[in-house]
Amino acid sequence: MSTIQWPELIIFVLLFAVVTVLGFVASRWKAGDTLDHLDEWGLGGRKFGSWITWFLIGGDLYTAYTFVAVPALLFGAGAVGFYALPYTIVAYPIVFLPLLRLWSVSRSHGYVTPADFVKGRYGSSILATLIAITGIVATMPYIALQLVGLESVLRTLGFNASGFLGHLPLLIAFVILAVYTYQSGLRAPALIAFVKDILIYIVILVAVLYLPSKLGGWASIFSAADAKFDATPSASDGIFLNVNNQLQYATLAFGSALALFLYPHSVTGVLASRGRTVIKRNMSALPAYSLLLGLLALLGFVAIAAGTKPITNEATGRPDGNTIIPQLFAEQFPSWFTGIAFAAIGIGALVPAAIMSIAAANLWTRNIYKEFIKKDASPKQEAKQAKLASLIVKFGAVAFILFIDPQFSIDLQLIGGVIILQTLPAVALSLYTRWFHIWGLVAGWVVGMGWGMILLYNIPNPASGKAHFGGSALALDKINLFGWQPFIGSTVQIYVGVVALAANLVVAVLVTVVARRLKVNNGTDQTSGPDYHVDEHDKNLRAVGVH
Repeated sequence: MSTIQWPELIIFVLLFAVVTVLGFVASRWKAGDTLDHLDEWGLGGRKFGSWITWFLIGGDLYTAYTFVAVPALLFGAGAVGFYALPYTIVAYPIVFLPLLRLWSVSRSHGYVTPADFVKGRYGSSILATLIAITGIVATMPYIALQLVGLESVLRTLGFNASGFLGHLPLLIAFVILAVYTYQSGLRAPALIAFVKDILIYIVILVAVLYLPSKLGGWASIFSAADAKFDATPSASDGIFLNVNNQLQYATLAFGSALALFLYPHSVTGVLASRGRTVIKRNMSALPAYSLLLGLLALLGFVAIAAGTKPITNEATGRPDGNTIIPQLFAEQFPSWFTGIAFAAIGIGALVPAAIMSIAAANLWTRNIYKEFIKKDASPKQEAKQAKLASLIVKFGAVAFILFIDPQFSIDLQLIGGVIILQTLPAVALSLYTRWFHIWGLVAGWVVGMGWGMILLYNIPNPASGKAHFGGSALALDKINLFGWQPFIGSTVQIYVGVVALAANLVVAVLVTVVARRLKVNNGTDQTSGPDYHVDEHDKNLRAVGVH
């Protein structure tokens, strides 16, 4: 075990204790008659206003991934890491109207999950189950990413032993998540998100103002980063994009924007709001977080200029890139401020991880447990199942950390993005059209998911020497269509998620055309009627007393 940084650890523990207490207090905050109901435990009673929703969704989307993984990617790979900035800007206008429609339909029919909507839209248990399983599986690596962020802080504090002790921070994070999520449901991360965002804004604003002045200004910082990448043999890094990674950058940004609000936890934050006006305000205001993200990403270059080195993981013997930002703060700031920064990262990991585990638990309860195991489950039984499932999901996230060793922790989120993108036709497109046939959507999902996993499996990890699951950037010459390689010899890279989604859509269209010609039954639409349409929905809600 390394030397413990006691001043930083004490401040970290004190702030962590504060939010843990808030997690328990949240069970009585804006509480309904009982938490033994999925609407109350899993959606906070569907009554969060504009400010609460802004902090909840912001805390949900801007996470330890923001604090740890994005700057680490810039530190190791350069400009391609900035893809996170445009994608978090273009995502909101893309999803503005679809989210309003999804909220409207879900509120009218009591839907809790995206799979609930798919079941109502097509009347197909098979398709809804596929969407539910996809959401659960895609959420696990995202939760794992939050645990990686917390683990990187604890390693910097001195907890860096090999063996069981090497993963002890992960288990600590699991216990904290498990306890307050089980007790308070969605209200816990909603309340804690206030503290998390205040800490984050303070830390980032101080860092981007103080560190450049200390290191000679931004010109000096960019020069140091440019010199580092010029000295590496890689053709894909640098402070500017090049011919090899421009396509990867564009497809990463676009694919990630499409995936962002397909994730169950994003939908959960939206459905927990009390009205369409709340969603409109948030889709307009949430891009403010992107300013913070852009400033934070630059800290990857600041770490280069400062000469910061990542901590070597004693378990693997390799530098842990995820520790680069915690190390930067530890070297450049006094102990008391470093402790605050570490607490901000740690809380920034627990808030979204709690929301994600709740969202996955909702999927299990509504679309698997109640659909196949206990159809007559009472609201209290549903709530109990969701609480238990939220614990199990975290075990799955831990498995991602133990058995998949990506070059950058951000790859955990990108792998999840490839998975969740395969639900786009059944969820997002079906909000506007029912042209796709059930079996077309199923076939498209199978092909997109299967091909996506094959492509991910064949991407090597140069840092670890492993041959599989080394990231999500695919060289075009690796694309093989039944023996035909249209881009043989090309070193240009593309995001696997976009390639898999394209295959999904092509197959879904072809099978739909055939099924329609053969007049195969396409299920029953339970969402049809005047309450489905956005332009008529507000007056329908007012008619039943919902605003």
